[in-house]
Amino acid sequence: MKVTETPPAVPAPRSPVTKANIPQEGPAKSGEGTVLNVFSHGVLIIWAVLVVMPLLWAVMSSFKTDDSILSTPWELPDRLHFENWSRAWNQAHMSDYFFNTILVVGGSLVGTLLLGSMAAYVLARFDFPGNRFIYFLFIGGMSFPIILALVPLFFVMNNMGLLNSVHGLILVYIAYSLPFTVFFLTSFFRTLPTSIAEAAMLDGASHTRTFFQVMLPMAKPGLISVGIFNFLGQWNQYMLPTVLNTDPDGKVLSQGLVELATSQGYKGDWSGLFAGLVMAMLPVLAAYVVFQRQVVAGLTAGALK
Repeated sequence: MKVTETPPAVPAPRSPVTKANIPQEGPAKSGEGTVLNVFSHGVLIIWAVLVVMPLLWAVMSSFKTDDSILSTPWELPDRLHFENWSRAWNQAHMSDYFFNTILVVGGSLVGTLLLGSMAAYVLARFDFPGNRFIYFLFIGGMSFPIILALVPLFFVMNNMGLLNSVHGLILVYIAYSLPFTVFFLTSFFRTLPTSIAEAAMLDGASHTRTFFQVMLPMAKPGLISVGIFNFLGQWNQYMLPTVLNTDPDGKVLSQGLVELATSQGYKGDWSGLFAGLVMAMLPVLAAYVVFQRQVVAGLTAGALK
């Protein structure tokens, strides 16, 4: 009996893999991303309106008369009343407050950046006993509420003869801003390349020259970022000068604005009050607009390593 062998089955040819055969998950993810983008942009637009509208209203009110501010607060001024600004600058002594504030904030900002960068560079680049302990002391200073130190600080300043003085207020501002400055710049100095500092040392540069001529210029984005934050905090500082600076001739801008609000509120000079408020805002807005890119670069530099 003859047995007929069955030929082996030939496998069916596979169809070529194309984009049509691959399950598409893109539309669902794309739809989710679109919804998320629309939601996030909507939140940002609402936040921008809530922030910008009061600023624009204050600027607009500074060029209006008192009657138009009270009767038609949302209408544009009939003309630009620049006499409101001159009245606030001269009669309300805003010029004196500006000069005192620039003197105090300028000196404290330079001292804060200089001392803070030096301390941060040592903590970031050198290992020595107590390094972490000193670093955490600075971090602990950030969490210490300044209101608890006002009474002992007042007596210390009084015993040292620094009350109602510009240099005394500068020293207090520097001590107040150092913890955040050291914390910020320590993380920034750790992201800088070590090879450049080592090359400078091999060329015969001292530690001081390496810091000031090599490392400090490389830390310019971080210095600008922390400088802007310190400028905002020191420019708007009210509690410290109120307790430590009671001299009427040496008041800073925050004290002057409170006095202006009190006096102009009784007089009914609302246009002069808004003019003084806009004067106090302009330096802060100008500083942020000019150094906006440097602030973003300094904040994101630590995440790029």
